[in-house]
Amino acid sequence: MAILGAPIRLGSISGGRFDLAPSAIRQALARYSTWYGGIADDVRSVAASDLGDVSIAELRPEEAKEPLAAAVVDALAQSDAVVILGGDNSLTRPGVHGLELPLDRVGLITLDAHLDFRDLDAGLTNGNPVRALLEDGLPGENVTQIGIQEFANSRKYLRDAVDAGITWVPVDEVGAIGIAQVVQERLEDLGERVDAIYVDLDLDVLDRAFAPACPGSRPGGLQSREVMRAVRHFGHHPSVRAIDLVEVDPERDVADITVLTAAACLLVFAAGMADRLGGSERG
Repeated sequence: MAILGAPIRLGSISGGRFDLAPSAIRQALARYSTWYGGIADDVRSVAASDLGDVSIAELRPEEAKEPLAAAVVDALAQSDAVVILGGDNSLTRPGVHGLELPLDRVGLITLDAHLDFRDLDAGLTNGNPVRALLEDGLPGENVTQIGIQEFANSRKYLRDAVDAGITWVPVDEVGAIGIAQVVQERLEDLGERVDAIYVDLDLDVLDRAFAPACPGSRPGGLQSREVMRAVRHFGHHPSVRAIDLVEVDPERDVADITVLTAAACLLVFAAGMADRLGGSERG
């Protein structure tokens, strides 16, 4: 597993010091052990390399695409999967391009309160990476968006997403079905149709009680345990080559809640990779 920092922040429509998150998440890792829970569940069984940060903190999303995509390509050349520490959500587009595959062979799963389908007229931002990827050629039927929240999106953007063929799962449906079943079904569907899956984890999918550092988080989102359960499934699935953790502004955090959650997600992804490489199954 490779870890790559992507401290981009100039694409944010809400402002914020998202460039501070990669360092804060790395520091938070020191507050955890490496033991997951079972007798043999230790993430030290997964070889991990920290490749440092890509120098994109002062670049606009348009300028950051090539260096970040190239860094992801290099990371995947030496690892089974890469964890990208954002940074704002505009990094998802270059991250997907870093898979270096035709976009019709790529699947995208987002855990996000928002559709990220804002218009492109004003340029690339953290509010439109999904629309931008569709404009680049990513088929809508290759996109699943999980955790979409009430009063966080517009009717127009939802209609555009549906018209594009995107599968979207609102937060209430996730609660009714269960996050594990939702994620597993979408992984199985995409895994049969694409060569690689990219996961975009916007931490504002969490209830605001768990994500005060995310400007876009709202009451009524997912719980941290649900998100970590989803991330374990992502780490386990062989088609998942990259996951990003985005939209954390450490300066807005309370008692390090959000940063600690992001660090826990990195560790849980590694635990899923231990399952993947060892061939075991976890629910």
